[in-house]
Amino acid sequence: MLKGTGIPVTTSMSIAVAALILGKAVLLADLLPIINRYPHKPLIYNVVWKTLLYLLMAGLIHYLERLVDFSRQAGSVVAGNELLLSEMVWPHFWAIQILLLVLIVMYCTMRELVRVIGKEKTLRLFFGPLPA
Repeated sequence: MLKGTGIPVTTSMSIAVAALILGKAVLLADLLPIINRYPHKPLIYNVVWKTLLYLLMAGLIHYLERLVDFSRQAGSVVAGNELLLSEMVWPHFWAIQILLLVLIVMYCTMRELVRVIGKEKTLRLFFGPLPA
């Protein structure tokens, strides 16, 4: 247990590892040649496209992270997958996916706006005139 939190150490480590893996997944997805499929269309095209790609990758990573844990318990990947499918709390899985969807939509929307408006103008809009 982490002192004063009631959280087992393995859970907090798992969350940290998942966050790192998801961060790497976004970075890797940005390297795909299909990531900017609609650069000259209205922003909604790129926002929806990138949201779907990131959400798909996040769901895959979320599932694979659980699969690794269950495979270690069961002794093989196939047995781990069967155990995972039978014991996974699906409402919790989908709740996390919905939360990720909201966060990824916000991220993609802001990122596309900054791409079109420009970094300097966006900073001026948020923080006012910047000192020279």
